[in-house]
Amino acid sequence: MPKLEVCCYSVDCATIAERAGADRIELCASKSEGGITPSLGMLEWAARRISVPVHPIVRPRGGDFCYSASEFDIMKSDIAHIRDLGFSGIVIGMLTEDGAIDRERMKQVFSLTQGMSVTFHRAFDMCVNPFLALEQLTEMGVDRILTSGQQQTAEVGLPLIRRLVQLSQRPIIMPGGGVRLTNIHKFIEAGASEVHTSAGLVTASPMRYRRAGVNIGLGGEGDEFERFQVDGDMVAAMKAMFAPEMVRSSLHGVRV
Repeated sequence: MPKLEVCCYSVDCATIAERAGADRIELCASKSEGGITPSLGMLEWAARRISVPVHPIVRPRGGDFCYSASEFDIMKSDIAHIRDLGFSGIVIGMLTEDGAIDRERMKQVFSLTQGMSVTFHRAFDMCVNPFLALEQLTEMGVDRILTSGQQQTAEVGLPLIRRLVQLSQRPIIMPGGGVRLTNIHKFIEAGASEVHTSAGLVTASPMRYRRAGVNIGLGGEGDEFERFQVDGDMVAAMKAMFAPEMVRSSLHGVRV
């Protein structure tokens, strides 16, 4: 049966996702930056409390995926901490200045993971040649590639995703980026065995007192009294789409 990975930006979201039936959790901090490495405290909490597989992202900052020597040193240190805490895998990705897979640094990553599962994240969507990248990541032994098909959303990128799924059994091609209950059947039809979603909603902060005119971290944009949260009902509904009878219906073009 296909697997559902849920991207979680807090340990509370990870708890909700696990209870709702997520098969695996990608643990991140800072949704506004597209996900960066969680704090040590966050990692320790998840290692103790979450029983489904948790794969933390290793990404020292937002922005591009071409890292300085000092940033790469930090990433290697983070991998060692994540490994020592007992996590089963990591999510990572690195590119060269020319948009190719940074093979030399990825080889160093594999020397540190020591058998952990490695997902190459959506840095893949920023590379210059996805087919060459697939070939190189296959040779390295990457377990899965998270991709939107090099488009803003996975639904728009479906043509490339379908082609990659046809070409690769390992790494697993895992669609992600705008995957929702309303379109998840399209990725099942495309042959995806794993799907990635944030399955989220925005909720109001519990704070009653709200200081007007002061904005700490959003540069004057957005509302700091709103929080992104995993929607447990949505996770459960998406997981239900992976039931064998639902998969058969989807593959035969029947919406249930």
